[in-house]
Amino acid sequence: MKFTKRDLIGAGGLAAFGVAVTACGVQPVASSSSLGGEKTSVLKSLAGNVPVITARDHMARIAKAQKLMRAAGIQALVLEAGASLQYFTGIRWWRSERLTAAVIPAEGEIGVVTPHFEEPSIRESMKVGKDVRVWNEHESPFARLAGILKDRNISGGKIAFEDTVRFFAVDGLQKIAPQYEIVSGGKIVWGCRMIKSAKELSLMQTANDITMAAYRHTYPQIETGMTPADIRAIMSKATEALGGHNEFSLVLLNEASAFPHGSGTPQKVQEGGIVLMDCGASVNGYESDISRTFVHGEPSERQYEVWNLVRDGQALAFETAQLGTPTGQIDDVVRALYESKGYGPGYKTPGLSHRTGHGIGLEGHEQVNFVHGETTPLAQGMCLSNEPGLYIFGEFGVRLEDCLYMSETGPKYFSTPPTTLNDPIG
Repeated sequence: MKFTKRDLIGAGGLAAFGVAVTACGVQPVASSSSLGGEKTSVLKSLAGNVPVITARDHMARIAKAQKLMRAAGIQALVLEAGASLQYFTGIRWWRSERLTAAVIPAEGEIGVVTPHFEEPSIRESMKVGKDVRVWNEHESPFARLAGILKDRNISGGKIAFEDTVRFFAVDGLQKIAPQYEIVSGGKIVWGCRMIKSAKELSLMQTANDITMAAYRHTYPQIETGMTPADIRAIMSKATEALGGHNEFSLVLLNEASAFPHGSGTPQKVQEGGIVLMDCGASVNGYESDISRTFVHGEPSERQYEVWNLVRDGQALAFETAQLGTPTGQIDDVVRALYESKGYGPGYKTPGLSHRTGHGIGLEGHEQVNFVHGETTPLAQGMCLSNEPGLYIFGEFGVRLEDCLYMSETGPKYFSTPPTTLNDPIG
């Protein structure tokens, strides 16, 4: 099937952000055998012309964080290895018992602390700043952190730590430099990361295009008797061939589909059984997250009924997600619809046992969420999943998930939701 730009991202689409997007048709090159004896195409990468996050982009992000810090009376922000470190500095690193961290002062140049033997690797991906302070195995990384603060004339006041920084790092600085007041850096970090730029949206669009193309490649190859591992292998290989990094491929079959994140019970595809897939890719770190639920063979009346109600909940969430609307309201209206049809109440099953959606970007789950009680208003540049589900223990579950972003005129989809169980990919 050929997909148009309107199919992929809705009227207006990323044009509101000045981003050009192409349709993501799967392009066959040659054939080879695969699981199930089907012939599968060698897929072309869809990520060949994606934007690059430059040093200038990182500097603008740091400048915004510094402005927020000054307004809050915070002297510096400390980040550990992870998505936020990549977001602000470009450094792609992992967490271990050896601390790698960055200090963003409210005024002046950033500083980075890392083990001595890791410095060359850290500098490889570091896009901004030159001040890298190393520590050897018998030395304290916290002394290096304190040194960065001292050299920027920060002798006291509030030092913010990103909320995910581990306790040993916070405790280490407190012990060596008790004059500082430790506070949460969540509002600083998410005040920047929650609002995506045009480049970020374009990278996420490509990740979603790849996942959808991988779904269209995988769906017709599913056969009776396949295990979740069989299906995951097809989906994962397609994702990589299409130019994405395979982040996850969750496959739930039959009664196990009623458990949102799976079951340890062995499963196989069976005639008339539910197949629930929840899969995501990343492109330059930016992620997709798309769920599809379908029936292998002829659906029953009961399966049609539940699937259609989940579809209606997803459509209602999208319609409600307008600029300025509190994000918690989206969860409330979907839950009210399902309760009016006899599901729930609240998180009780049979019903919707999880929130309606979550933020997404450099991480699959980030701020802010479609969840009851959340008051943050929707604003241009926010990206969230829209993933209501209905779960019936002992029978099956249905979840449909597509991610949206807030344009200047309202919500737009990265991927097109399906409208009928007879054409369940979309």
